[in-house]
Amino acid sequence: MNLTTLAGALAFSVALPLPVRAQAPVDTLRLSEAVARVRAANPALAAARLQADAAQQRPSQAGALPDPQLTLGLMNRPLDGFGTGEMMTMNTVGVTQMLPWPGKRGFNAERFRALADAQQLGAVEVERQLVARVTGVYADVAATDRSLTIMRQTRALLVSFLSVSQSRYAVGETPQQDVLQAQVAIARMVEDITVMEEARVALSAQLNALLDRSATAPVPAVELAVPGEALPSPDSLMALATLRRPALLAAEERIRAADAGYRQARRELYPDVMVAVEYGQRPQYTDMVSIMVGVSLPLWAGGRQLPLRREMEVLRATADASARDLANETYATITLLRAEAERARRLTALYTTDILPQARAAVEAALSAYRVGSADYMTLVESEMTVNRYEIELVRLAAVWQGATAGIEAMTGSTGGDR
Repeated sequence: MNLTTLAGALAFSVALPLPVRAQAPVDTLRLSEAVARVRAANPALAAARLQADAAQQRPSQAGALPDPQLTLGLMNRPLDGFGTGEMMTMNTVGVTQMLPWPGKRGFNAERFRALADAQQLGAVEVERQLVARVTGVYADVAATDRSLTIMRQTRALLVSFLSVSQSRYAVGETPQQDVLQAQVAIARMVEDITVMEEARVALSAQLNALLDRSATAPVPAVELAVPGEALPSPDSLMALATLRRPALLAAEERIRAADAGYRQARRELYPDVMVAVEYGQRPQYTDMVSIMVGVSLPLWAGGRQLPLRREMEVLRATADASARDLANETYATITLLRAEAERARRLTALYTTDILPQARAAVEAALSAYRVGSADYMTLVESEMTVNRYEIELVRLAAVWQGATAGIEAMTGSTGGDR
């Protein structure tokens, strides 16, 4: 390859737009397919849903009456012969039912209904966070594929640079240092490709784990979204999260459950009522019926009912504090994710409209200078490596934007069209 041929190759390479240079193989695994699979197959999500289903069975248990007691007896049998001739001798059958003080069962059922609702919302939160994780890892895999494409194209270009430097060195037009520098540049690019390929293996394993597949299952080429419009303010996003984030709604349900538990605990000092009906069959006399009513006596309230009330009061305050802490954490996370998305969006615009065109122009200028011998070899290589670096950064920013917006969507319950 002579210098004229190299100039034509370089001019063609730097004139290519980024989408062509960074183009990956045809997509065969869509994000919608990955999301659908994680919703259908992820074991953590399945466990959360099963726990929510189990929690739905508790309110009826908590609000049910205690089981009645059935008693059978032989009453007043004389020890000398165990006969039935005595007037008070009878065979008895009785039923006893404990009736909790009004409100105890209702508040207990309300408490477990709220906890069941919180568990159900928790399962939805797990689903949304898993979708966000899948989207983020998916975007990283896509960005890695496109980065590898860019790096392999750059490596091929560096190989052509090496061929030219060897040809020029052979005729004494360039020092041996150019050849050595070209070889080092290729070796460094091979090193970077190797690191990126291994990172791709690790990312594929993460994605397969989320999709409940073998860690070594092949992950085909994937799609990568382009950063979109500016996001609303953190306050606007937080307002949506307050209304829609399942974790925040679940925290409110836990407050309601703790309040119901406290109100039930206050009624533990009130006595429960016991009603018993007993039928006595006397073999030689008239049968008899007994009706009894009893109440529980909270004689040990200082060691039982009152500590329970204080415990539930503390749990109510704890639930309230946890809800406020979660709200603060949500606001901070939304602010962080929005900052990441906005940084990626603004830098993408900057790289696309300003930096990359200037970097490509620098390559052309370095090529022209190299052709006339007014620039050294490394100036040309470094200019091309600058383009390579910014093109890789451009696809990385796309992955950052996609992952950040997915995290925001998980918290606000909105899609790109809702924001």
